[in-house]
Amino acid sequence: MMEEPGKKLIGSVPYLNAVPLTYGIEAETEFLPPSRLAKRLRCGELAAGLVSLTEVLFHDLYDILDGVAVASDGPVMSVFVAHKKPLEKVEVIQCDTASLSSFNLLKVILARRGLRPRLEPLDDYAHAVERDAVLLIGNPGLEFLRSPHEHNILDLGQAWREDTGLPFVFAVWAIRRDQRPSGLGEALLYASRNGLARLDELIAIHSDFDANLRADYLHEHIHFDLGEREKQGISKFIDDLRTVTDETVYEPKYIPGF
Repeated sequence: MMEEPGKKLIGSVPYLNAVPLTYGIEAETEFLPPSRLAKRLRCGELAAGLVSLTEVLFHDLYDILDGVAVASDGPVMSVFVAHKKPLEKVEVIQCDTASLSSFNLLKVILARRGLRPRLEPLDDYAHAVERDAVLLIGNPGLEFLRSPHEHNILDLGQAWREDTGLPFVFAVWAIRRDQRPSGLGEALLYASRNGLARLDELIAIHSDFDANLRADYLHEHIHFDLGEREKQGISKFIDDLRTVTDETVYEPKYIPGF
């Protein structure tokens, strides 16, 4: 994979669930919050990024690297609505808008239940525990669960699985069609396979949270497959997404890494 001196072509997120997918290419990867990463990829400053699924569905700029994703097939643990009142009585949910996949999945799940609370940006993580209802994702979500709180938890991965019987794909390796350096897909797939083969080693040495939480999260809640069932989940999500948005939702295009 060729790279201009001083320029990184790959972007990922600074979350625990992405650690195995950038094994061995950390020095070549820029780590950014999901929404900022998506903007950098969209404007062509990066050639590939581990981005929210909806970045690909809303912008006809990318191909999806086949075979690997950040997904769940049941409770995901790190994407949830924490709510003090019953959801039927919640008027406002304040949302971490860093992940568009999670935000749009919430819209779909609420619509399936006939609920229409206002969705507003969460202004400050530090005050999340004081809010009546919040959508949290990633490491900040895991931190919230470990801290004292009085909220009930609606796990969006579990809700999707109960509604559809299918996995939900939160993030994918998106590669821009207009700048695909030779060997880029192969390098990403190779890094992901190496990282997943060393998952227990990465769990043991990583610094986020404690070892038991890392093992439970990465073994039981996150899975990294992008196979037929995951693609069925994506297709179902596209159908549902088109009912809750006026934006064009594009069909994904998958490419092999090798």
